[in-house]
Amino acid sequence: MKAAVIRETGDAHALKVESDFPTPKLNPGQVIVKNEFAGINFIDTYHRKGLYPRDVPFVGGQEGGGTVAAVSEEAAAEGIKVGDRVAYSVLGTYSQYTAVPSEKILPVPEGVGMDVATSCIVQGLTAHYLTSTCHADLIKENEWMLIHGVGGGTCQWAAQMAKIRGYKVIGTCSKGKMDIAKKLGCDDLIVLDEVEGTSYEDYESVNIVERVMEVTDGIGCKAVVDGIGKSTVDISIAALARRGIFISFGNASGAVPAFPVLRLIAKSAYATRPKLLDYITNREELLMRSNEIFGWLMDGKLNVSVDKIFPLKEAAEGHLYLEAGKSKGKVLYKIE
Repeated sequence: MKAAVIRETGDAHALKVESDFPTPKLNPGQVIVKNEFAGINFIDTYHRKGLYPRDVPFVGGQEGGGTVAAVSEEAAAEGIKVGDRVAYSVLGTYSQYTAVPSEKILPVPEGVGMDVATSCIVQGLTAHYLTSTCHADLIKENEWMLIHGVGGGTCQWAAQMAKIRGYKVIGTCSKGKMDIAKKLGCDDLIVLDEVEGTSYEDYESVNIVERVMEVTDGIGCKAVVDGIGKSTVDISIAALARRGIFISFGNASGAVPAFPVLRLIAKSAYATRPKLLDYITNREELLMRSNEIFGWLMDGKLNVSVDKIFPLKEAAEGHLYLEAGKSKGKVLYKIE
């Protein structure tokens, strides 16, 4: 089968498309999905670079959507059938076929496109736990949440979900992504210059902390959702309210450097570094999150922006596009 494979970690060109990679075998409790789309996420680039180590060789990706091509007896007993439209998250989705444990399979409702359904899995589920659970209820309705990078993928979802949950939202975005960010319903939008020669936000171009304190009447934000990392950690901690929580979930600008816990004493603040797998620990939790997301989509409360679709043969170009900060929404591979 065709697959985008990493045999040696490195830059985007370490991602090589092979036409004869072994097709996965169907094991008990699994289904085989014929992929139509695979999502491209920053975590895929961390795997490719070796920041999050994996044994090589491996097929990239961890977000897919398509139709069921084969089912095990156990999966059939759960009602899964050949031809079902499904989406899922397991490792190895940059390929024509993926073996998926039946408990990871999410049925895609009629009326939800497969491109949108695939986009829901990593980014949608991540945004869901960021705004619903991992803040440990330290933020309540009508309190302020700062979300960095709302012009990009995951945080477009997060801004909308935060509003659905009744939080007041301050978003940051670059001038080049302002058109997208303005549609998300943020209560205040901090628009930043772009770093020269890139599409990335220049987080030094505006005094974000000063603006946050102005908007919140000097209180600060009860939660800060930060997928940027190195460039924003100081801003995020300084923008917190008393007993607020710093949620660091990504490294788009580089990994957050180690800092002494004593930094948090000024406001008795909290900090967490979550990952998706710890918030979908069983099928019940997975379905709770996905059903709520699909429901919001069908009710028109949530809008998904699919920014760009690359053919799988352009695997390296997809990673380069994401890493250059150009995306204004979800980036996908189309798999033929």
